[in-house]
Amino acid sequence: MPATRPIWKGQLRLSLVSIPVELFSAARRSAKPGFRQIHEPTGKPIHYEKVVAGVGPVDKDEIIKGFEYEKGDYVLLTDEEIDAVKLETRKTLELTQFVGACEIDPIYYDKTYFVVPSDELAEDAFRVIRDALRKTEKVGLGQLSMRGKEYLAAIKPSGTGLMLETLHYEEEIRKADPFFSQISGKKAEAELLEVATALIEKKTAPFDGGAFKDHYQNALRGLIKRKLKSKGRKITASEEEAAERPSGENVVDLMAALKQSLEGGGKKKAASGKASANKSASSRKKAS
Repeated sequence: MPATRPIWKGQLRLSLVSIPVELFSAARRSAKPGFRQIHEPTGKPIHYEKVVAGVGPVDKDEIIKGFEYEKGDYVLLTDEEIDAVKLETRKTLELTQFVGACEIDPIYYDKTYFVVPSDELAEDAFRVIRDALRKTEKVGLGQLSMRGKEYLAAIKPSGTGLMLETLHYEEEIRKADPFFSQISGKKAEAELLEVATALIEKKTAPFDGGAFKDHYQNALRGLIKRKLKSKGRKITASEEEAAERPSGENVVDLMAALKQSLEGGGKKKAASGKASANKSASSRKKAS
């Protein structure tokens, strides 16, 4: 197991069966360049002080948590008082419900974690739950507390282990209606839909996360290397190597663009744009 600390330790419980498990973050923060704010004249990093209006800087041990129940009025809570709130989910993740693997709308998903048994003795029961979820094609739902919050969580099999994905609560999700209400419910033209469907089928392939690269982060790393080589000299725009990325163009004839894409689109860059149904229809009539 990699030398990384678990972010949560506890029991994964299914009815009367409890399995000691550990939770590890599935994402690496170090994968992207991190930046500090620097004072340019001296080249030294900026530090921030915690201050109180009319008082100035304060010591760390003078700070406690507060909940603003009215504008400018707070209920003050110490760490001891917060820690005294007893929640079973702080040490136990109980699977209380199971749903179909495709029943959860992707908008609910938040962060992903690896779930592993704490020791060899826990592996037998761990494998039973893992394989039962895989066989039934179900996702287990439960709640756990970590980092001062209680999370709704979904457990699913992943390889030889389990994956935990924290979910947003329903009140945290914005309603889509205000954003989509101005979009017409009119169906797409059958002919256009047929070509677009064929294009999607042509480009369909098994998902491979490694096939996609973060061009922006790669460009940043390249810029950092060039700055190091130039010993801090300012890099001008003309010195930057522009990455070739697909660029959009305005298209009048949507059908022509779809057909060109379906045929390969090798002669010209794949184009996308806004076109009214009337314009595309008139263009097709002229072509015919």
